[in-house]
Amino acid sequence: MADVFLVRHGETEWSRSGRHTGWTDVPLTEHGRDEARRLVPLIRSHRIGAAFVSPLQRARETAELIGVPDARVDADLREWDYGGYEGVTTVEIQRTRPGWFLFTDGVAPGPPEHPGESPEQVGERADRMLAKVEAALANTEGVVLLVAHGHFLRVLTARRLGLPPSAGALFQLATGTLCRLGTEHERPVIAGWNIRPSG
Repeated sequence: MADVFLVRHGETEWSRSGRHTGWTDVPLTEHGRDEARRLVPLIRSHRIGAAFVSPLQRARETAELIGVPDARVDADLREWDYGGYEGVTTVEIQRTRPGWFLFTDGVAPGPPEHPGESPEQVGERADRMLAKVEAALANTEGVVLLVAHGHFLRVLTARRLGLPPSAGALFQLATGTLCRLGTEHERPVIAGWNIRPSG
């Protein structure tokens, strides 16, 4: 069975400062663009059978910069809806909610158009995306590539491994990196994590 490649978009001003960035359409920094460009040799060394990308500009630009401009936009790849915590750092949240942890506690309610998601709701979205990945793996040759966001991809990884959404907490994911989900004895495994080109 072919592998699933995950690419987290390059750095943004908000990711650099630790602000929760869900629906806010923040662009890449120049450093973030460089992070993406450096992944090109890793991507080009594999045959891409299908590629999907989040609708947000930081992910779409990353897909273009890594050489996959025709990736299919899929709303299920958008980042966690942080509700009332959009644009707020963990340190700021913990001033009023000591010990708060996204993967178990979820978020505060936000405006009607962005009410926030629980870990379980993000997990359901990840499961939908994984069903599309499975269909693509069955119908194409080569790897399936997903270009998206840190917290969502961590939950997707947990679900791919048969773990609950909260287990996404175990998989720290840096900007501008490639991760590889493979199989061993027909069971899903992590075959590579936070990969960057050497040098």
